[in-house]
Amino acid sequence: MSADRPRLVATDVDGTLLDWDDRVPAANSAVISDLVADGSTFVLATGRPPRWLDQVVDQLPVAPLAVCANGAVIMDTDSGALLQVSMLGPDVLAALDEILQRRLPGCGIAAERMGEDAADAQFVASPDYEHAWIHPEHLEVGHAEVLDRPVLKLLARAPGMRSADMVAALRGEADQYADVTFSTTDGLIEFAVHGATKASGLAEVAAGLGIPHEVGAPGPIPGRAPGQVSDTVASGAVPTTIAFGDMPNDVEMLRWARHGVAMDNAIPEVKAVADEVTLTNEQAGFAHVLRRWWN
Repeated sequence: MSADRPRLVATDVDGTLLDWDDRVPAANSAVISDLVADGSTFVLATGRPPRWLDQVVDQLPVAPLAVCANGAVIMDTDSGALLQVSMLGPDVLAALDEILQRRLPGCGIAAERMGEDAADAQFVASPDYEHAWIHPEHLEVGHAEVLDRPVLKLLARAPGMRSADMVAALRGEADQYADVTFSTTDGLIEFAVHGATKASGLAEVAAGLGIPHEVGAPGPIPGRAPGQVSDTVASGAVPTTIAFGDMPNDVEMLRWARHGVAMDNAIPEVKAVADEVTLTNEQAGFAHVLRRWWN
């Protein structure tokens, strides 16, 4: 591995690595091949649960490590081994549900579980839960049954509300029990174990690989446009770690990385913490940045 290239490259999946047709652009696939061949480590960091990764990994030239469910799981996608799992327990779920019903009355809930066998439903939802995406793979159960087992993440859905407004309505209370984030603006928020984020998962991966953690660059350039980079990279310095994202569940990861990159389609909150804004996911902005080192 060359010393003048990043040692770890991490990316969000939806809205970042994939285009809007859920395909990996050829340019992204090619640069992944090059960086892996060069000895650098490629990691997926996604809100998707493990069961939704095959359709992504099947398009890649390598089966990488993956930080799944917003940091609740670290998975080896090659072997399928779960290397680390963090779950919310029933007591915490009950407390969160009480807050949700009081502060967001009428919202539906769902839970992402770790199935114990092939017949075990991994996604269960209350009767009043409406999917933000078209996805038929769920089991409808009673409201109380959603909460009666440990889960990777709890989801709350309020159609017609903005996800940011849902988070704001819960602020100061729900965050005492779990980390709250969202990966779509369409009235869907997610709860995970305190401290389980994409950043915490990547820190574990980097430590396991012996990659030293460097504090992120000093800060973003206000009003940065696509292609404008931080002083660190502009000076020719090579970041040890680089991460790409577009939504609030990527913010901690972009702050953790030595060089955090927001997609041009990212929401303003994400662009505000990034060291660089690249092209959109449709334009393979991921590859556009990495060709700086793998050209």
